[in-house]
Amino acid sequence: MATAMSMTDKTAARADKAAWPKSLSEEFAREAERPNGCVGNQLVSENERVRVWTIRLQPGERFGFHRHVLDYFWTSVSGGRGRQHLMDGTTVEYSYVPGETRHETYGTSQFKVHDLENIGDAELVFMTVEFLNSANKPLPIPQAARLAAA
Repeated sequence: MATAMSMTDKTAARADKAAWPKSLSEEFAREAERPNGCVGNQLVSENERVRVWTIRLQPGERFGFHRHVLDYFWTSVSGGRGRQHLMDGTTVEYSYVPGETRHETYGTSQFKVHDLENIGDAELVFMTVEFLNSANKPLPIPQAARLAAA
């Protein structure tokens, strides 16, 4: 059985603290005012225990800032390359392989905010499974996201 790994176990291909473009800084501030609980661009399933999301990004496409408050794991379906802007001001780049999986856990009042941009040359696809019975309450998500799972 494979060991459950988190993002702290993964070395970034690139990391820096250069200033973000104004549009990113403004988007990040808007997310802080109205936390975005949509951790994927499509909710594909939801029940009383889990929410299952996909993220599909074409080359150059970006999924905006969102907030993780629930324990979850993600799996890279396609593999590829991505760039993230993290809430501590760091910009990181990673390479992913198909099947790579990372687990994240948050204590009471802990969270992570980040975005994801496809910097590769092929579609980037992830599955994310959030566990609703976590230390924090689930963030509300728009009814339109739930309709995608119906």
